[in-house]
Amino acid sequence: MLTADRLRAITAAPDTVSDETLQFILDSVKELICNYCRLAAVPDGLTMTAYRMAADLYRAEGYGSVSGSGAVQSVKTGDTTVSYRDRSSGEAYRTYAASVLRNYETQLNRFRKLGWPSCCR
Repeated sequence: MLTADRLRAITAAPDTVSDETLQFILDSVKELICNYCRLAAVPDGLTMTAYRMAADLYRAEGYGSVSGSGAVQSVKTGDTTVSYRDRSSGEAYRTYAASVLRNYETQLNRFRKLGWPSCCR
């Protein structure tokens, strides 16, 4: 079973990040694994992979960060101003699911079940 406490320890998430936020990340990863592998639950063999995926999501989405979450657009040294680029503007960002599936496809494919189109069942 994936726990928020363990994810907090892995990511060194500050106490300001709620357990509900960490549980949301874990639930998102569980859903992604189950949908991709066509399984009802995350198998024991994918537990560590699930934690790695959750840590990647935590870092990629900027959970727990106080300041801007996009890339730095400009820095002004006089009176110290930093502006961040919005994730939707400028460069195209890949969606989390697509990037994680690409990064962990090898591990997930070992547990993936064959799926048939609904017309062939």
